[in-house]
Amino acid sequence: MSATDMNMNSRIVFYEDRNFQGRSWECSGECADMSSYLSRCHSCRVERGCFMVYDRTNFMGNQYFMRRGEYSDYMSMMGMSDCIRSCRMIPMHRGSYRMRIYERENFGGQMHELMDDCDHTMDRYRMNSCMSCNVMDGHWLMYEQPHYRGRMMYMRPGEYRNFMNMGFGGGSRFMSMRRIMDSYY
Repeated sequence: MSATDMNMNSRIVFYEDRNFQGRSWECSGECADMSSYLSRCHSCRVERGCFMVYDRTNFMGNQYFMRRGEYSDYMSMMGMSDCIRSCRMIPMHRGSYRMRIYERENFGGQMHELMDDCDHTMDRYRMNSCMSCNVMDGHWLMYEQPHYRGRMMYMRPGEYRNFMNMGFGGGSRFMSMRRIMDSYY
């Protein structure tokens, strides 16, 4: 199956209640506001592909990476205090990965180019945090804490001058980053 076929066949099914009960709604792409489809969401199945789900509309707020699998009560597993408000399919990427990370906002301070995962920016680069980046190739997850822990943010190709403008809140700094590889699909 080609990457294009896989992206077109991505599917997540949301359920109002735990253990895949209650009304359901299926999504194959992205939805900026799910409230017109479900009043609440307590479980889901990712049947194909990978998705990011968000606790605010318009792909804002806390983000959670969902790969193929069943999440019978994922809200308690992930510590979500509210329900999912939006979701976005992550396209499969099979090419190279490349991202430049910067110590300060607006591409200021130290700059390092990554082509693979980085579990701790301080250990690897003596860089205490990352506050802006330019994703040239691939799709990435960035984490607030070392070793891929804490809140995460999905980064697709583009320039990100200031993470606070992305609905992530004050003090948005990242200390580890990981490629979203085809093995997740």
